[in-house]
Amino acid sequence: MPSNQTILYLMGGTVAALVIIVIAYVLINKALNKGERKYLRELRQGTKTNKFSSDVLYQKLYMIYVKVPGIKRYLLKLRRRLEIISIQDEYQTRRQASSILTKALLVIIPLTILIIAMAHSNKLLLGILIIFEIFMIETIIDGMVSKLDTKLLKEQVEFFSEVRHAYHEYNMVEEAIYQASQDDELEVSRQGEKIYEILISDDPEEELEKYYDIAPNSFLKEFAGISYLTREFGDRKTDAGASLYLKNLNNITQEMQIEILKRDKLDYVFQSLSVISIVPILFIEALKNWAVSNFGFTNSFYSGKLGLVVQMLIIVLTFVCYLLIRKVKDTTSNTNAKNTQNPWQAKLYTIPIVKKFVNLFIPRKGTKAYKNLTKLLKDAASKDKMEWIYINKICLTVVVFAASMFFMGALHRTAINYIYEEPTTSYNLISMSAKQEEEAMEVTRRQNVFLDKYKGEKGVTVDRINVDMKHSPYYKEATDDEIEAEAEQVYTKLQTVNSEYIKWFEVLIALVLATAGYMAPTWILYFQKILRQLEMEDEVMQYQTIIVMLMKIERVNVEMILDWLERYANIFKGPITKCVNNYESGAWESLEELKNDITYQPLITIVESLQAAVEKIPIREAFDELDTEREYYQEKRKASNEKLISRKGMIGKAIGFAPMVVLFVGYLIVPLVAIGLMSMTESFNAMSTMM
Repeated sequence: MPSNQTILYLMGGTVAALVIIVIAYVLINKALNKGERKYLRELRQGTKTNKFSSDVLYQKLYMIYVKVPGIKRYLLKLRRRLEIISIQDEYQTRRQASSILTKALLVIIPLTILIIAMAHSNKLLLGILIIFEIFMIETIIDGMVSKLDTKLLKEQVEFFSEVRHAYHEYNMVEEAIYQASQDDELEVSRQGEKIYEILISDDPEEELEKYYDIAPNSFLKEFAGISYLTREFGDRKTDAGASLYLKNLNNITQEMQIEILKRDKLDYVFQSLSVISIVPILFIEALKNWAVSNFGFTNSFYSGKLGLVVQMLIIVLTFVCYLLIRKVKDTTSNTNAKNTQNPWQAKLYTIPIVKKFVNLFIPRKGTKAYKNLTKLLKDAASKDKMEWIYINKICLTVVVFAASMFFMGALHRTAINYIYEEPTTSYNLISMSAKQEEEAMEVTRRQNVFLDKYKGEKGVTVDRINVDMKHSPYYKEATDDEIEAEAEQVYTKLQTVNSEYIKWFEVLIALVLATAGYMAPTWILYFQKILRQLEMEDEVMQYQTIIVMLMKIERVNVEMILDWLERYANIFKGPITKCVNNYESGAWESLEELKNDITYQPLITIVESLQAAVEKIPIREAFDELDTEREYYQEKRKASNEKLISRKGMIGKAIGFAPMVVLFVGYLIVPLVAIGLMSMTESFNAMSTMM
């Protein structure tokens, strides 16, 4: 039975995995006892407790991973992101990279064994699942890095609390940061040490600009900037008599706490949706085997072209839903790692022939299409360049067309194989005994002889097949009626086999799918734009916090506020950058142009207050309501986040459960009901004609 075979494969895979782990442990153990490692271990003997050191193991594994070609790519990509968190700490970067990659492999390896065990009989499905699994490695790694980023954010809350206490004691910004950064166990301590080095450097302003490019999150940027301004211009007392620096520190802490709560809630909502969206493709083959073994009449669907089409639809739907769920969640603020990479699109675009070909598709500057795409990239807050988008479009077009044509060929091969392998009966049977199935297969085998003989020939008639059968040794004992019936069956099969070739409308379908592939990057940008619109209110409230921190600092002007807003902008970065670049040519005019470039009313209100601060009133008076209504805006921010999480949760659940619904409804329930009714109707009709 297929279920017994699956259990055997699972048991064998589990045993094989255990053997591999034991062998790896023995090899690592031997490696630790050789040469310099043995000497160093002897030197350390007696100076540390006799226990397993995960740090040493991860360092050893790092050296192994960096030598494996396939894994090396993921390792280097991973360490580029981790270098931002572990500033100038090679040991920590290697340990984290090795740890995350090891955990990812511990998930992927058992999953590979499970996939091979459950889909070994379907080579096409197996190949697609393996490719999909390779893609999953990067997704798992991204999730682990995001958790590390959130962990850093939580450590910052405690770190800022330590800075507050140290500032009360020393009343010096740099000394307070230095004292708070003494705990080497915390990731945030390395960031604190870096900020301290910036503040005491010869040119802190230049070093600070460099740090802005590599800071893990915007809150550390705000902290570094406020600390620099306080050290340069001095601290001052607020109206309530408290330190302005400590009040600003408290504002940043409140923002971080809101962000942490938002991420925790999103993690809770989305914690199982990614798994739910993937599960259906893992059980396609198992569900098929169960249905065929219990309801034999469904074999025509699951082994035929229609079953393969539904399989591919489920796989594609799962792939798309998995991508969309990642984009809907998207809680990490660490986008700098992506900006520093040299993507494959950029490398491909440097090739002269490729560049000329791609430029044929890119709309010319000044055209409506160019302006629309540029605006879409800004609205979606995408870091991709226009040429990268068109390289993605062209590559997807080629890949989708080639995959579609390959799939069309696979459909025809599946239909032909089904004809050659299905048990042949005079009418559809709801279920067959072992003896009936063997007799039906014997009929199929002898009819296959004539199918092979006439396959590809034109003008073959039933009479010709009938005459040929009568002279065949396979039908010596058959009656004329039996031979005539089987000749009709062979003729019907022959017509089907000869018609299984790629037709013009199938090429047209492949072209339509390729066109959809060409449009996919644009559709993804529109989807990102919708998600960014949900987050507009959250970003504008961050602007308000920045303004509240800056408005009471001496020598702060409108241009400085715009510089800070540009530094932390994401959704509105394009218009704000344009305003900053045009500011020197006319402050009021550049702000008026910014107001015309945006449509979100709360941000327009901020711009109008900036215009008032340029010519009429001081900055502190222009934004006085932000300070007096601080608590209201905090509550509004929390309510906005709740609404955002609720919307994302609804979208995520609809997307995450779609593959599961299609699997059970489209691949199990509908075929069982529809084919069952058709088989019963045909069987009753055949029986009635025989009576």
